[in-house]
Amino acid sequence: MNFDFSEEARELQAQARRFFDAEAGPDAARRILNDEERAFDTEMWSGIVDLGLTALRVPEVHGGLGLGAEEICLISEEAGRSLAPVPLMSTLLFTEALLVAGTPQQHERWLPGIADGSVIGCFGWGEGRSQLPTAMPDTRMAKGGLVGMKVPVADAPIAHVAALTVAGDDGPRLYLVDLAQDAAAVERVDVLDLVRLHGRIALDGARAEPMGGTSAFSDFLDKAAVLTSFEAIGTQDAAMTMAVTYARERVAFGQRIGRYQAVKHKAADMYVKQQLAVAHAMHGAWAFAADAPELRQAAAAARTASLDALTFTAEENVQIHGGIGFTWESDCQFYYRRARALSAGLGSRGFWSERLVRALEQRNAETA
Repeated sequence: MNFDFSEEARELQAQARRFFDAEAGPDAARRILNDEERAFDTEMWSGIVDLGLTALRVPEVHGGLGLGAEEICLISEEAGRSLAPVPLMSTLLFTEALLVAGTPQQHERWLPGIADGSVIGCFGWGEGRSQLPTAMPDTRMAKGGLVGMKVPVADAPIAHVAALTVAGDDGPRLYLVDLAQDAAAVERVDVLDLVRLHGRIALDGARAEPMGGTSAFSDFLDKAAVLTSFEAIGTQDAAMTMAVTYARERVAFGQRIGRYQAVKHKAADMYVKQQLAVAHAMHGAWAFAADAPELRQAAAAARTASLDALTFTAEENVQIHGGIGFTWESDCQFYYRRARALSAGLGSRGFWSERLVRALEQRNAETA
């Protein structure tokens, strides 16, 4: 049996990696970090659109490529590896929300713009305090529109449209909000990740369109967990490469620090956690593609394992670099900051661990 991705999907991944290697990485991240007037790298975004990465999941009838879960998962991995200062992951998540829960009319209005890069989307569920993605949000329909606030929302200040969680009859559901209206005011907010832009969306009677029900939102959440797991794995791999490269080059007390047993153990633990995360993520990608009943279990396991690998590696990367790893000039900060942002962006590790346990309990009950 073949447990790997198809040759076509791997070739697309290789093409994306060549582009990101040439255009993105820590140097590009630092340029955005040092330029307060620049929200994101527009030239890089144009290159991404030209490669067709925004059109991957858009059906051909709407001007896209109509590709599947394999391709989008691998592109998410490359987006995470590159630290690219562009709204690619936000737009991919919005696209998935639209495909899962949107109406044909919403598809017709927004998907062509997603495909050609003229529309940037985002997804928001947080409301500025500790909360679970599946908890009933305070944002609700009132005044003839949506009333509430979403913060922080990745890439909201540069997005044209958002998929936001709103209180439904039996839990959160998604609503589509055009951010061009005055009733949906967006302002930039500072978060730990200084490369990826975040914002606050204040809703005061904003016009909005429902996107499915609570069940559709839950399905989207599982698919989003798979995509962000691959994003985390890409970021983790880049941080691990940075740590190992430094350990091979840095000389202390007359020899390279990579020869010390303690450093070897750190690197080995990074690799073990990475391979475990990759195995779970590939299971999640299969369940995503097959729309399998065990998607919830696979997505929760992938999310949990990928966060474990990324958090451990980002922290140990700083430690291996020693004192320089804590400085502003060091690139270690990019992976550490991104690790913290990804850990909070779709619900904490504790939330996904609990979701995994509940999914396993349900599976065991069904098979008993």
